[in-house]
Amino acid sequence: MKRFFAVAFFCLSFSIFAQSITTASAYFKTISEYYGTIKDFEVDFDLSIQKKESSGKLSYKSPDLIRMDYTNPEEQVICFNGDTLTVYLPGSAVLQQQVNSSTSAASLVSGQGLSLMTRYYTVAYEIGQNPVPLEEGSDEMVVKFILTKKNASEAFNYINIAVNPETKLIRRMTAVTPKNEEFIFNFYDYAINQNISEQRFIYDPPTDANNLNNFLFSE
Repeated sequence: MKRFFAVAFFCLSFSIFAQSITTASAYFKTISEYYGTIKDFEVDFDLSIQKKESSGKLSYKSPDLIRMDYTNPEEQVICFNGDTLTVYLPGSAVLQQQVNSSTSAASLVSGQGLSLMTRYYTVAYEIGQNPVPLEEGSDEMVVKFILTKKNASEAFNYINIAVNPETKLIRRMTAVTPKNEEFIFNFYDYAINQNISEQRFIYDPPTDANNLNNFLFSE
């Protein structure tokens, strides 16, 4: 009889414990679903590429409009209006490229883009489902995911994503290429659903800048 009660108690305890566990893929799905409800946002960012730093403000409007106004390097702009990607390099040139919106950078910060990640990457917790410090010594708590590519054709070997568990917004994204190149995005001070005008994503570069069209395929 004692053995029966011991087994029954173990089964009940395990059942309660199992109910409190959320798989990484299920948790990540709630993040992508929340992003899918966002109509627009603005957020400050800093970006590190192989320890080369830049920063600015990113504006996004669903489904595929994006603009990045840099403060470092000052006056640099990257803008995608749904059809054309424009990059303004101050004192140098204006680069323009026709882009398929389904593969635009905007998709990475949308609900659809995050959902597509799960098609090409395996989602797991980096540490666990409970919030942990963003980094050693930090008071900022996040849930950390690691996305590992499913096939060799993907641009990144893995992507680390740190999410604020209260807002469900991405705080940090780190992507590592097969050549071990590291891209680190930090996002601060989101402003959600501000009814940003589509005019925000029409960029008129300086008339004296040199123009280079279809630069992604230029020799």
